Amino acid sequence: MALEMWLALLGAAIMISLSPGAGFATAVSFGLSNGLRGAAPAVLGLICGYGTQMLVVSLGLGALIATSPTLFTVIKYIGAAYLIWLGIQIIRSQAKLDLHNADPLRKRERFIRAYLVNITNPKGMVFLLALVPQFLDPTQPQSQQLWIIGLTLVIVDWIVMTGYSGIAARLRTFVQDPKGRAWLNRASGSALIMAGLLLSSATV
Repeated sequence: MALEMWLALLGAAIMISLSPGAGFATAVSFGLSNGLRGAAPAVLGLICGYGTQMLVVSLGLGALIATSPTLFTVIKYIGAAYLIWLGIQIIRSQAKLDLHNADPLRKRERFIRAYLVNITNPKGMVFLLALVPQFLDPTQPQSQQLWIIGLTLVIVDWIVMTGYSGIAARLRTFVQDPKGRAWLNRASGSALIMAGLLLSSATV
């Protein structure tokens, strides 16, 4: 993967992880109730769930590229359009924070609960199906590309979710402020729209 493409991937990964969603709510919940260190098992659970979804998507896309390059190209266009649509929805959404129940739990229970949040979230799978093809070159070997994409997405998400849980632990009022979340919605939504527009033009 060229450096320019990886930098684009890195930027997209950061904005994706910053966007409000189930992972964000889970990291904040456990940060509020357990502190930064106490939230670590939950963050690990989120990342393992995200990684599992990434593995499933990678296997499916690899098989698709081998059998139907044309369909793969169509999916890239659909994926770019989905990113634009998702960005608009995030901007228009109300700045609500749907916190999950984060009662005191054992470390293993925190991990399992967070893992289930991501692995059972169909929006995460759809999002990966929209995003990953934008950075794949079907004419090049798939395995290395998928490893780079997967590791970049997972490591960035791990850092961001850890940061969210730490912020929640220290700045409870700020995290629960609707104005702050509204600003975050507008910033992350606009970034997704820009990413969708740029990626759609790059596939022409």
